[in-house]
Amino acid sequence: MTLIKSISGFRGTIGGKPSEALTPLDAVKFAAAYGTWIKQKSQKDRYTIVIGRDARPSGEMIQQLVCNTLVGLGIDVMDCGLSTTPTVEMMVPMHNADGGIILTASHNPKNWNALKLLNAKGEFVNAKDGAEILSIADQDQYNFAEVDDLGEVTSLPNAIELHIDEILKMDWVNVDAIKNANFKVAVDAVNSTGGISILPLLQKLGVTQVVPLYCEPNGQFPHNPEPLKEHLGEIMTAVKEQGCDVGIVVDPDVDRLALISENGEMFGEEYTLVAVADYILGKQKGNTVSNLSSSRALRDITEKHGGNYEASAVGEVNVVTKMKANNAIIGGEGNGGIIFPELHYGRDSLVGIALFLTHLAEKNMKVSELRATYTSYFMAKKKIELTPDLDVDGILAQMADKYAKEEVNTIDGVKVDFAENWVHLRKSNTEPIIRIYTEAKSQEEASALADRIIGEIKEIA
Repeated sequence: MTLIKSISGFRGTIGGKPSEALTPLDAVKFAAAYGTWIKQKSQKDRYTIVIGRDARPSGEMIQQLVCNTLVGLGIDVMDCGLSTTPTVEMMVPMHNADGGIILTASHNPKNWNALKLLNAKGEFVNAKDGAEILSIADQDQYNFAEVDDLGEVTSLPNAIELHIDEILKMDWVNVDAIKNANFKVAVDAVNSTGGISILPLLQKLGVTQVVPLYCEPNGQFPHNPEPLKEHLGEIMTAVKEQGCDVGIVVDPDVDRLALISENGEMFGEEYTLVAVADYILGKQKGNTVSNLSSSRALRDITEKHGGNYEASAVGEVNVVTKMKANNAIIGGEGNGGIIFPELHYGRDSLVGIALFLTHLAEKNMKVSELRATYTSYFMAKKKIELTPDLDVDGILAQMADKYAKEEVNTIDGVKVDFAENWVHLRKSNTEPIIRIYTEAKSQEEASALADRIIGEIKEIA
């Protein structure tokens, strides 16, 4: 059993003892802490929080617990029911709500669930806000409403439809071009809410040839729900055998987008953002942001279009903060997370699909041909375990000094940019481990760089 309390929310496995997993008691406690924090932020007669969930089996139970806890605090709830993370993010400002909670454990297995917490802008709470919520939970600082002041729950069943409509309103989305391209599209929604969001989106985009795989939102994930190559053999085969132009894969809460070329090969999760950014930057000059562990390919495409690229610390909230500071017109994370601020500041697979299909239609290329227009980079991800008595921060500082003549970034561990490759070193917050991420123009080079860095760290240690 596992329970993880962090500044970005609360997640854990279902079942077990309180405080050791995400039990009903824990769900109530964390919902009460968040609701109390919302009420402390401003003095109002009424407060409203938007709630939505993915399709995992525990979702309905957790949703009822969370909704009724907020009602008990005197807070009104707008219930989206089965929804997506980006949909809930959009509904918060659209309905002038005070915050939102998304009940999803993202790409974790079905026995996990989580409360992901949003502020009044529909963005994830920052570190300071998260710490305040954790403090309220740790001290049980709740004051529930009297009987005449209880909140109410109202249903928002058309939230996904409203989300899709906002996407279709954007000038960036060329419905006519997509319709005329007559794409045949395969979709793997991992039996979660991608099935009730991607299929309606494709229909409104004029895509009539759809091969659905696992689009029933029953929460029974047919494979590991993280959209990585090793989990997607079935749709990769289906795309090729059924003559599809592209395959679309999302995680259970629909904020990560993976694409498959017509030849059944992965487009590359790092390149989802690159391709969409290429499209946007080709229409409007601007800046981009991704995190330090994302591919250099985004920097390449940004500079090609005359924009400025900057890297943030790892974590969506950090990417968003840097995007605002850099006035970025598009950004995100290399795990297939696209953030397009003209719509909202959150990772959104639905807008990613609409923009990618527009790009593909206007380019009049096959997906594999489009992928070939971008420089290929390869990553290696390794770790080195150290004894608990070692000063990990000191080791990272020495590595930064060692490569001081290179381009070094220390906002999140140590990242060293070399002419042809890079390495990013990050320490674990819970154990004496340094994680090593590298990127180069071949897999062999990336792995060799990681091994070299591991050897240098061992020498220092």
